[in-house]
Amino acid sequence: MSWESKISWEVAQQRARILAGVRSFFDSRNVIEVETPLLSCGTVTDVYLESFTCKYDYLDKHHLSNAKELYLQTSPEFSMKRLLASGYGSIFQICKAFRHEEHGKHHNPEFTILEWYRLNFDHFQLMDEVDELLKQILTCENADRLTYQQAFQQYLKIDPLECTLVRLKRALFDNKVSGDWIDEEKDLDVLLQVLFSECIETQIGTERPCFIYNYPKNQSSLAKISKEDPRVSERFECYFKGVELANGFNELTDSSEQQFRFESDNKKRILLGKKEKPIDKLFINALDAGLPACSGVAVGIDRLIMLALEKPNILSTMTFNITNA
Repeated sequence: MSWESKISWEVAQQRARILAGVRSFFDSRNVIEVETPLLSCGTVTDVYLESFTCKYDYLDKHHLSNAKELYLQTSPEFSMKRLLASGYGSIFQICKAFRHEEHGKHHNPEFTILEWYRLNFDHFQLMDEVDELLKQILTCENADRLTYQQAFQQYLKIDPLECTLVRLKRALFDNKVSGDWIDEEKDLDVLLQVLFSECIETQIGTERPCFIYNYPKNQSSLAKISKEDPRVSERFECYFKGVELANGFNELTDSSEQQFRFESDNKKRILLGKKEKPIDKLFINALDAGLPACSGVAVGIDRLIMLALEKPNILSTMTFNITNA
């Protein structure tokens, strides 16, 4: 294991200039930079997302034998929404986030995230703003846009909002995606996600960024359901050159519905043999108090810099990654 930085001084300076450009972008739009804690008493209930935990011995007079479990944030989302519910205007944050998953070309368990929230924006207005940021940082063309449904119809000739398990498994077979797990899988959304990642992601955003929007409602636990089509949520993702860059929502503001979705996540986790996660009560309380209408998005900064500097992987953009941290 080498003690040296994985990137040169030249690359470090280029990274700093890109971050300065991001901050300038938001400053020109009067979107204010904020900071929120990395440690939290609550965490995400997402079935396929795992957080890091640690123990703290000094909260509420807990003794060493009964330490409080804290979680490293997977994103600053809940805390930032608490700020919005407190009366803040449009805000952004550049910070560290942590996800307990395998490291690789596009993943490091500790990474840098850009997240921002725009009051009174819907997801289409926020897509416009993401597009403007990408054009500034990556000097790329205007992004393409496809609904989730259109993407499946265009590349796989199936309708993801109407498909049966049998049809989805046939599509996996036809596209040479195999595995013993497929025969046993009964979750439509799992099959859709595999089809998307294996068969669609590789074909979109090759020349210019591509937004995919209006995801199936079961794949978006923090987004509003579309009034035009209750089968989909007002969520979008952005892809460019084989990289998922952004994930955004027209944010759900109904605390009762949010509580129900978190509880549903935990029920699914239990069925899959995973540990139930504590629901962030402070976040739910903030929704109770009133989250204003807003849309928010998270962008992977290391991935953005990887594309801007034409590096082969995100590990080429970090001073130290998990292999020599």
